[in-house]
Amino acid sequence: MDETTIIPANPKGAPLSVDDFRTRLAEISADLPRRLRQCADFVAANTDRIAVSTVAELAVGADVPPSALMRFCQIMGFSGFSEMQRLFREAYSPGWPDYSTRLKNLKEEGAGSPSALLAEFIEAGRLSLEALAKTADEVALGRSVGLLAAAQTIHVIGLRRAFPVATYLAYVFEKMAVPAMLHDGVGKLDHRFAMRPGDALLAITFAPYSEETLALAQDAKSRGLPVVALTDRMTSPLVRLSDAVVTVPEVDFGAFRSLSATIAMAISLAVAVGSARG
Repeated sequence: MDETTIIPANPKGAPLSVDDFRTRLAEISADLPRRLRQCADFVAANTDRIAVSTVAELAVGADVPPSALMRFCQIMGFSGFSEMQRLFREAYSPGWPDYSTRLKNLKEEGAGSPSALLAEFIEAGRLSLEALAKTADEVALGRSVGLLAAAQTIHVIGLRRAFPVATYLAYVFEKMAVPAMLHDGVGKLDHRFAMRPGDALLAITFAPYSEETLALAQDAKSRGLPVVALTDRMTSPLVRLSDAVVTVPEVDFGAFRSLSATIAMAISLAVAVGSARG
């Protein structure tokens, strides 16, 4: 499809929720021309920025002219950028406040004492683990283990909230003598060229999704390397870049999200890979 291809606006109308937005984005992304695909990839990786950015700022981030971003909004079913931005402002502004606001809300609700916080996070962790036990996909987990176990070197990336998970996986792989490399982004160093034929990438990201993680997954996919995703939902932008996907639900408390279920999945994945490699 070339740059002059005319794509009609989405006849379904505007998405009614962020989940609807991600689902529709996954449905249309593969058929978009290059510049609109750049818009889709950037927006998918930076949904948290839509509510607070201008058209010009997002266009610069996606490396496209503002007109391409406006066209992308229309293809998604919106009348323009303002309508798309309103959806994300309504979804993210009340749902995921900044950290100072989260702490203030906890104090106002009387949940700020150490013992009360501990009890609440234990409960959130328990609910997350129960949800994981009910929703874990054995087929996807088995495929993920198979791809990673067959790799010469496992490259691991997970930034921001996923960083503790990535570093833990790299630690466990090292202790089991499984060749692995952690891509940590320290000093903004780019280690993508360390990936070689026969390697595999284990990419970890949760909403709001890490642009750097998605970029490395895209690079690995373009080179024909297997990509295993550890993410929060099947509408994650990481899914379309992956050969196997493991999803993990996490319950939050006070807009703080724990990693209880994610760590449980990570250690299970690592030990299964170590066992499969012997």
